[in-house]
Amino acid sequence: MIGHRKWLIPDGYLPERSTGELVSHEAVCVLNVHDEDAAIRLTFYFEDREPMSGFVVPCGARRTRHIRLDQLRDDAGRGLPRGVPYAIVVESDVPVVVQHSRMDTSQPALALFTTMAYPAEA
Repeated sequence: MIGHRKWLIPDGYLPERSTGELVSHEAVCVLNVHDEDAAIRLTFYFEDREPMSGFVVPCGARRTRHIRLDQLRDDAGRGLPRGVPYAIVVESDVPVVVQHSRMDTSQPALALFTTMAYPAEA
């Protein structure tokens, strides 16, 4: 079996501003190599407030899904705050592989980074 059902991303942050044409954002990138669709649930943890949950995104069988966190809305229509550090727990009902990326365009010399999430067993 390829992948895990639970992944941890300890460093999240949506920059408050962008410069130029590109918008600062983060993405949770999911790879589902299995023959079954996956329901991806995201919970966000903060230093100074209660967690935000209710974010569910599908990832089709044998597909990828790039979940733009600046465009993500929970079941009540709320989005993530900008300028606030957070961590993410990604849970799936099918084993998947998860990667995290950030594009920071808050300065003219933009930065792009990506890292693999930490796989955790429930």
